[in-house]
Amino acid sequence: MKRKLLIFSLLVLLCIGFGAAAHVINDPVVNDLFYTSLALAVTYLIFPVIIGMILVRRITDLKTRYTANKAISILSIVFVIALCLRIWVTDTSALIVSYGIIGAALAFALQDVFKNFVGGFLIIISGMYRVGDRISIDDTYGDVMDIGIMSTTLMEIRGWVSGDQPSGRLLIIPNGLVINHPLYNYTRDHSFIWDEISIPLTYDSDWGLAKDIILGIVIKETASMTMQADAEIERIGENYYLPKKVVEPSAYITLTDNWITLDVRYVTDARSRRILHSRLSEMILAAIEKEDKITISSTTVTVTSINQTSVSRKD
Repeated sequence: MKRKLLIFSLLVLLCIGFGAAAHVINDPVVNDLFYTSLALAVTYLIFPVIIGMILVRRITDLKTRYTANKAISILSIVFVIALCLRIWVTDTSALIVSYGIIGAALAFALQDVFKNFVGGFLIIISGMYRVGDRISIDDTYGDVMDIGIMSTTLMEIRGWVSGDQPSGRLLIIPNGLVINHPLYNYTRDHSFIWDEISIPLTYDSDWGLAKDIILGIVIKETASMTMQADAEIERIGENYYLPKKVVEPSAYITLTDNWITLDVRYVTDARSRRILHSRLSEMILAAIEKEDKITISSTTVTVTSINQTSVSRKD
């Protein structure tokens, strides 16, 4: 708050200085400088001070407040640029031509910068992702830490680390990627994703018993998450066309040339998928080790050697 008031005070002093100079020096340039400083002061008063300090501060949700501040920053920049052009270019036809020439030149010379600016504006206005969301775009994965006008800062997940866990690197991506790349948001409207565990079983295993044991473990361990996912699907179904999805754990059998594949599907929290996957895998292995009728298959090749007896022939 003190910093914003200090900046506004400096702008007011600058405006007063140019105003005094305009009365002494009868020069159009000095007048334009006065009106420019006045435009800066008024813009700063309306957006960061009045809207930012009075209205936005009443927003209790931190993410919503953060998004509102970013939107105010973008609008204030656009507003002050439009005012400055109007001050320095007085002729209406010349002003329109100036807008066109400047727009074309900027679009050509700064097309990447312009794309990132537009991307940042779309991100903040549309809410395609917010601070705290887990996203994936252009083969990069991470948790959103900051959304700037030109770029987004992520805490990278994956990278050289296996599973959905942080690598420790800060990943800065240009906002223009959202314009021409598909964006995957893991946590925008719900907190869960589906995950699967595949268990290969030998053909002489009791696959029915294995299915019952494994499915029982998964149902018990994911009961609370399943209830939460079912409630979230009901909620987001009010905003999207979303046919009823099966969130209860389920098992599927696939026959291959080498083994029987048992796939178990379940819902898990998007941020702790690897943790639950590991815990379920440990419990499944421990349960299978106790059963003599169940054997996990592998790609190991068994070679059988046959001893041949040499027979000598006598004439």
